[in-house]
Amino acid sequence: MEAQYIYIGLAAAFGLFMAWGIGANDVANAMATSVGSKALTIKQAILVAAIFEFAGAVLAGGEVTSTIRKGIVDADLLSDTPELLVYGMLAALLAAGTWLLIASRNGWPVSTTHSIVGAIVGFAAVGIGVDAVQWGKVGTIVLSWVVSPVTSGFIAYLIYRSVQKLILSQEDPLSKAKRYVPVYIFLAAFTITLVTILKGLKHVGLTISLRDSYILAIVIASGIAMVGAFFIRRIEPDKKADKDQHFYTVERVFGVLMVVTACGMAFAHGSNDVANAIGPLAAVVSIASTGTIAAKSSLPIWVLALGGGGIVVGLATFGRHVIATVGKKITQLTPSRGFAAELAAATTIVIASGTGMPISTTHTLVGAVLGVGLARGIEAIDMRVVARILVSWVVTIPAGAFLAIMFFFVFRAVLP
Repeated sequence: MEAQYIYIGLAAAFGLFMAWGIGANDVANAMATSVGSKALTIKQAILVAAIFEFAGAVLAGGEVTSTIRKGIVDADLLSDTPELLVYGMLAALLAAGTWLLIASRNGWPVSTTHSIVGAIVGFAAVGIGVDAVQWGKVGTIVLSWVVSPVTSGFIAYLIYRSVQKLILSQEDPLSKAKRYVPVYIFLAAFTITLVTILKGLKHVGLTISLRDSYILAIVIASGIAMVGAFFIRRIEPDKKADKDQHFYTVERVFGVLMVVTACGMAFAHGSNDVANAIGPLAAVVSIASTGTIAAKSSLPIWVLALGGGGIVVGLATFGRHVIATVGKKITQLTPSRGFAAELAAATTIVIASGTGMPISTTHTLVGAVLGVGLARGIEAIDMRVVARILVSWVVTIPAGAFLAIMFFFVFRAVLP
């Protein structure tokens, strides 16, 4: 009985640490374009993330989460020794959290999904046996390293080229911005609402047919676009600032749009990626409580709240490092460029959830920022920063695996 409380206590502590890492690294990605383009200050970004990430995690973060994330491990092999899975999941949480701490400290935007996947693969291969790992699943995850950034980069390139053509290169860019930005707001709101419905609401037990999902997304997006249009119409040109900075007022119009995309991305991210921290935690709580391995484990609300809270604290305390890399160092962002990157990332996530393509929010957003940079020419991108980011992506799975193997042996030796 005492062991049960030790397991749950450690799982809660490591789950909180992992959620903190997601906040420090992943949420910083979702907010980086808004901060880098100066549409939001860092304090405003933390406030937006606090409200929408927490809401996404608690409201749509999963009534039921698969005990073993993404089906990477064959759980049947552990039915006689559930304690091995407990050690493994504890090791995976601690390993992924540790790697996220190292990466966030250095400002590397890495994938939290891949960190936890690497950690689970590591403990499973060593603790259970190489056959226990579903290597095909790991292969599709590696494939996503290429697919996510290329898809979102291409979409971001097209979106930003359309902004240049329809607005920035016109005789009267402000009047064109006031005409077209509500359309972009509609597209952004539609895409992000669809992400939330397709990825988030199924967790809550609400099943909405695909046709109804699209209708609901169109209705909500139309409402948001009307509100956006109302605020945009009230923006008056600032002649003095426009003289110093050619598109100053136009970028203010896009600033309204960035706030919409930032809120939506935070909600979608909270509902989707909180599972990386609470999936293994839910597994440990379930095994400790029942003594058996269930295919699905129900999720107490305190676990969701712990995940959401950890994410917010992570962003507030350590998020600035990754925000600086993605928002400022890859390429110079303005609200119009940042919007193109966020809309491209959200669109890629919608395509991925519709087709089952494995995806990383981080890789998607970094690819989108690169796409916007390319639309201005290759010299607009700092290739040294990009090279460092790519190396950190490749290292993530082996680093997670190595740390998890180490922690697994420690737990097996020390824990009851």
